[in-house]
Amino acid sequence: MAVSNKELASMASSDKQQKRAQRAKAKAKQNRSGKAKPKVNVVHPLLANPLVNEPFDDVEIDLSTFDFKDIEENGFDPALFDDLFQAMNVGEGISLLAMCLVFLQYPVLELVVAEEEEEAAIDFMMGLLIVYRGIFHDEDEDTAVSWVGGDAFQTAYNEASMILQKKYARGTSSARV
Repeated sequence: MAVSNKELASMASSDKQQKRAQRAKAKAKQNRSGKAKPKVNVVHPLLANPLVNEPFDDVEIDLSTFDFKDIEENGFDPALFDDLFQAMNVGEGISLLAMCLVFLQYPVLELVVAEEEEEAAIDFMMGLLIVYRGIFHDEDEDTAVSWVGGDAFQTAYNEASMILQKKYARGTSSARV
């Protein structure tokens, strides 16, 4: 069977199209499974990291069972906040600012800040930070309080608070601090 030049050109064209389609398919698959594309309009570069930006999305926290009055009267069991402390430790491995961003996004903390008196909320936050420092840095309460009051922590905490305010103002999350 003889193949005309026209048919040969058509077959070559068909082969090229098929190869082009295969390359495009492979490239699309690579893009899907490869590196995540950087987010556009990220308020701060740290928020591009899923360990820092909304780190508790995969953690099941039942806020309906949270009893702040019980904590005020009896203190809290650090084991109940292990997910927070572990995430803070990962964040601190990145930077102090990252740790503060993680801390301020903790849903229980957001609830306390939103629903409780300012002094009670600050006491709760201090308690969490003191316990964290005791667990991961083997610090006593006085040393941990000095660390929280220090310039480095205060600067990072205030910057984290401002970053999250900007983030929430842009509507990139449903939760608000």
